[in-house]
Amino acid sequence: MAVQRLSALCDVTGPARRPAYEPADHGTGIVHLGLGAFHRAHQAVATDDALAAHGGNWRIVPVSLRSREASEALNAQNGLYTLIERGPGGISGRVVGAISHGIGADPAATLKALRDPAIRIVTLTVTEKGYGIDRATHGPDWNHDAVAADRKAPDAPVGVLGLLTAAIKARRDAGSVPLTILSCDNLPENGALLRAGVVGFARALDEDLARFIESEITFPSSMVDRITPAATAQTLAEAERLTGCTDLAAIETEPFTQWVIEDRFPNGRPYWEAGGAIFVENVAPYERMKLTMLNGTHSMLAYAGFLSGHAYVRDVMGDPVLAALVERHLKAAALEVGDLPGIDLSAYAGDLAERFRNPAIAHATYQIAMDGTEKLPQRIFAPALCALRAGRDLSTYAFATAAWTRYALGTDEAGNAYSLRDPKENLIVARLADAERNAGSIMTALLALPGFAPQELTVDPNWRAAVESRLAAMLTHGMTEAVRREAAA
Repeated sequence: MAVQRLSALCDVTGPARRPAYEPADHGTGIVHLGLGAFHRAHQAVATDDALAAHGGNWRIVPVSLRSREASEALNAQNGLYTLIERGPGGISGRVVGAISHGIGADPAATLKALRDPAIRIVTLTVTEKGYGIDRATHGPDWNHDAVAADRKAPDAPVGVLGLLTAAIKARRDAGSVPLTILSCDNLPENGALLRAGVVGFARALDEDLARFIESEITFPSSMVDRITPAATAQTLAEAERLTGCTDLAAIETEPFTQWVIEDRFPNGRPYWEAGGAIFVENVAPYERMKLTMLNGTHSMLAYAGFLSGHAYVRDVMGDPVLAALVERHLKAAALEVGDLPGIDLSAYAGDLAERFRNPAIAHATYQIAMDGTEKLPQRIFAPALCALRAGRDLSTYAFATAAWTRYALGTDEAGNAYSLRDPKENLIVARLADAERNAGSIMTALLALPGFAPQELTVDPNWRAAVESRLAAMLTHGMTEAVRREAAA
């Protein structure tokens, strides 16, 4: 007998928890740019909890800027999907009802949704590369494909900066309530960065509009944390067991979740506190803690682990030598965070190590390894620069940088090729084609990528020697032996 597709709460016959409200009774109030697994495991779940606790017209219209697959799966299920939590203590599931309907790869429909007067908040998880913002100037990256296209055709935008600018202009002209725009990506001071990008884009088109954005649009910063691996066939099978329905939009995650937000929402917001959100005056210290400790350690273990033959983070933590390097990185990163009121960084490091060990979560090292040129500047280079200036040990950051550089060669230890899945992949390949096959030449070619590594690091002889010696060991002896030597040093 065919299993029914999940499309209504009354369809659910398994043990999965249902929303404590009727989704159809609540209107939309949020557009989310970046419809992926993380949004469905994080912001949508917190909104689901908020609706259950305090109601309101805060359901979400999520947008995938590049594909239709996720939105089509959700729309076939009236926005419903199963969230599976896998922890050391077992598996649980819930059906989330916070999503109204999805939009997939349809810029015109996206702009229409953003212009809707009912929408008061835009949240974003478009990954670091999706913004099209120059990290050095904090203005638009005019060489970014979407940014360049939207500058030429601002009335038919396709990218983040163009869509937000066009939506704000249309709402201003129509007298609609201004938007609050909330970045939820792993970027330092993500709200300020996005504000600078949008204002800079608008200024290139219309100075009055830029001034309006500066005075009327709020861009709170936020810090988000929840490990969310890509869905697999096992995910879908587990969702069917938990709901009694076929659910092609199901996702899985860990029990832990964290959301720290600057409370600047002049036109209202959901009661996200019900989902565990913490509201603060300044989120920057929390961002720095997470980027430096969790995300930085994740990147280091992803490159070293992938090239050591470990498919998942839990496998890395099962390797005593690599696990020791993870512990080292966490301790070193904590020194660059400094004192944070109310946070025990030693306990936080211990919690992170336990989360990495979670045997129920299959978080692929290859998944974490993508977009390295977008991630390393804030995850590795920023704390390395702090350590350099303070005269502290650079070993773990040099090792992480060398591991990425080795990974960027695009072949594993057996000579099998893989895609880097990096926005600068073509440039990396071109740089390597002109480089001699030795550690010094490779490092020089890659660390000189535009807007990648800070010059203060790249010209420091101690830093260069630390990275080059580790890359040489990886090239000469292989990653597994290089890891062993690093841990023994």
